[in-house]
Formats: sequence, structure tokens, C-alpha cells
Amino acid sequence: MKVIAHIHNDFPTKFGIPRQAGLVEELRAEIVFTQEYRNPEALRGIEGFSHLWLIWEFSAARRDTWSPTVRPPRLGGNTRMGVFATRSPFRPNPLGLSCVRLTAVRETEQGTVLEVAGADLMDGTPIYDIKPYIPYSDCHPEASGGFTDTADDFLLHVSDPASLLEQIPEPRRSALTGVLSHDPRPSYQNDPERVYGMAFGGYDVRFRVSGHVLTIVELVKSS
Repeated sequence: MKVIAHIHNDFPTKFGIPRQAGLVEELRAEIVFTQEYRNPEALRGIEGFSHLWLIWEFSAARRDTWSPTVRPPRLGGNTRMGVFATRSPFRPNPLGLSCVRLTAVRETEQGTVLEVAGADLMDGTPIYDIKPYIPYSDCHPEASGGFTDTADDFLLHVSDPASLLEQIPEPRRSALTGVLSHDPRPSYQNDPERVYGMAFGGYDVRFRVSGHVLTIVELVKSS
């Protein structure tokens, strides 16, 4: 397979990326095609679709071996499930599948660029294919969610007592708040005194979590 494009966004590292696409719609990203695939004809008609499927590589999770079971974060990181019953990045073939919203198709010096919202990919992630999302066949409201139906999924209240977020312009500020509200920490960690650091949009965002409240304690400009 050949890499057809790369995504570019505010996540230089894996930590903090939403666990699924679409959780934080405020997140914006650009898909830039590699030189070989910068042909506008390949995208003819794509503007008629509101959402797209991205098939991509977990490029930061490459391994020479694989395990038939993994520990999903949503189950606290202690319960093992079959790798093919999860969306773990540690798979025989490290491929990811994400549904994103197409917000714009733009002509640039790098060819046609797709602007998308709600992506759960790291900056620079290689993309192998793009397919249109088709509502009548891709949407199944009656579907069951397996163990994810019973896993805890609640939002944190984001507290910014020193108004540090004012350093970040909108709409990145609302995107960051959305990411933090979904609790970037591993599910098995629950130390209210621990300070976590998350790289986002050129800043190191440092925070603590106590109960259902995430408090931003420092915002440091990345060097």
C-alpha cells in the first residue's frame, strides 16, 4: 500500500488525542496529499459529502510482534479483551479507521487540501485511503456497542482559575477545552496530586484531576 496523504493538526504526540473520532467536533485538521496523489480529478465530487472515512496507520505504535489480547483503556486498563474486539492500536496490521466531518476543500500551493473536523489522529499520521461516508449504509442506529455500552464515559468540568486559556485563540481554545473534558489520562490513573502534561497547538498544557474536575495549573509555550 502507498501513503496518499498526511494529516496536520495540533497534536504532536499521542497523549491527549480523543479516544474516538467525532468526540470533539471543535478540533480542526488538514489533509495534505503526497506529491503523487495531488491530482484534483481524484477528488471530483467529494464536496458533496459531509463526512469521510479515513484509513490510516498507527505510525507511533509499530511493533514486530502482536498479542491476541489487549487491555482497553475504557475498562480501566486491567481487563483483557480480544484484539479484534477492540480498537487498540497494537494490532497485527496497525490500521485505524476514523469518520471525520469535511468542512472545506481548498486549493493551495500543496494542491487540493481537505479541511476536516473531529479527527482522532496525531499530527503527521500517514493516510492510506479516503472514502465517502454514506448515511443509508454506514449508519446503524440499532447497533450494539459490546463492552463499550457498559464502560464509564463521563465528562470532566474544566477549571481555569488563572484564566490561562486566554493565551490560546479561538477556536483552538474551545477545542482544547473539549479534549480536556474527555479526560486524557489513562483510565487506571487516579492521583489528584499528579500533574499531567499534554502538548497541544504549540503549548504544553499542565493539569491536575480531582474527582470530576480538571484544573489547568500551567500553560507553557513550546520551544
